[in-house]
Amino acid sequence: MPDRPGTGAARRTLRQPRNHGGVSVASPRLGPVDEIVAVEIADPAAPEEGPGAARGPALSPSRAADFMTCPLLYRFRVIDKLPEPPSAAAARGTLVHAVLERLFDLAAAARTLDAARALVQPEWERLLAAEPGLAALFAAEAERDAWIQAAAAALDNYFRLEDPRRLEPADRELYVEAELGSGLRLRGYIDRLDVAPAGDIRVVDYKTGKAPPQDFEARALFQMKFYALVLWRARGQIPRLLQLMYLGDGQVVRYAPDEADLLATERKVQALWRAIERATDAGDWRPRPGRLCEWCAHKALCPEFGGTPPPLPGHETLPGHEALPGHEALPGHDEALASVMGPADVNIEVAVETPGGAAGLGNA
Repeated sequence: MPDRPGTGAARRTLRQPRNHGGVSVASPRLGPVDEIVAVEIADPAAPEEGPGAARGPALSPSRAADFMTCPLLYRFRVIDKLPEPPSAAAARGTLVHAVLERLFDLAAAARTLDAARALVQPEWERLLAAEPGLAALFAAEAERDAWIQAAAAALDNYFRLEDPRRLEPADRELYVEAELGSGLRLRGYIDRLDVAPAGDIRVVDYKTGKAPPQDFEARALFQMKFYALVLWRARGQIPRLLQLMYLGDGQVVRYAPDEADLLATERKVQALWRAIERATDAGDWRPRPGRLCEWCAHKALCPEFGGTPPPLPGHETLPGHEALPGHEALPGHDEALASVMGPADVNIEVAVETPGGAAGLGNA
């Protein structure tokens, strides 16, 4: 991240270093990586899919986060596949991501803030053509214009954080997939993958909101460690740096995973999948109320708010069910989730930086 005129370097650590599992994890210096170069990395080979092709179960970081947030939300999205109305915040995130992806289609010298702002309107029109229902988000033209300006402001913050003229990502919107020894497939899309001349990998994710408070940092970093685990298992290389760029307030969170860290993430993902399997077998998808309930699209169907979920086929006698043969009785979801959200998820050290400072990272 380059020093920019008129900005001063500021670096602060949100927490004191803590030790977990005998490993102290800090945010390191990568050394000079100003000249990130494109390196050809083969995408993970996709298993052949055709009539009768059998593939194992799959989990993405988004759906894993759904289950950890609320098992009933996971059910609504994965099993019931209930539609959700578009939101202005989600649509803005999609728009900003699209602009940043298109920005790197331009020649390096042309990747300016003006060029990025010029992409906003055509990218919005493209999104609207693909999903006409987005037009209903705005009751008036002035409301839509204010929303467009908010997207442009996120781009302003992006340019305060790094200079895209000095970057050549190896991949953008990269689909990654890896199969664990258990047969569980992990998959997802990475916003950007940077590779330094020495081969070090940086995983970058754009967030159009503000950096989360301390209580929610572990959830945000879980997504990044999930991606790091997939890359490690698919390609045999642990990413050197995981980087979350919060364009709502112009902060960057950097985290350096190591092998012990990713092994802990793998154990957590496996335990999480076992909890999902138990819930599936028992048909027991209990709500887990919290602060995010206020924004849930399915609040009217949630028992916590007087609603009734749609019938779940095959589990009509759920209140009196017994554990299936070979399965232990389903524990309370709070206990089950606590078992997979262990100390490694909260005892972390991250570096949060404001525009202008990134000691040892150059424009990485």
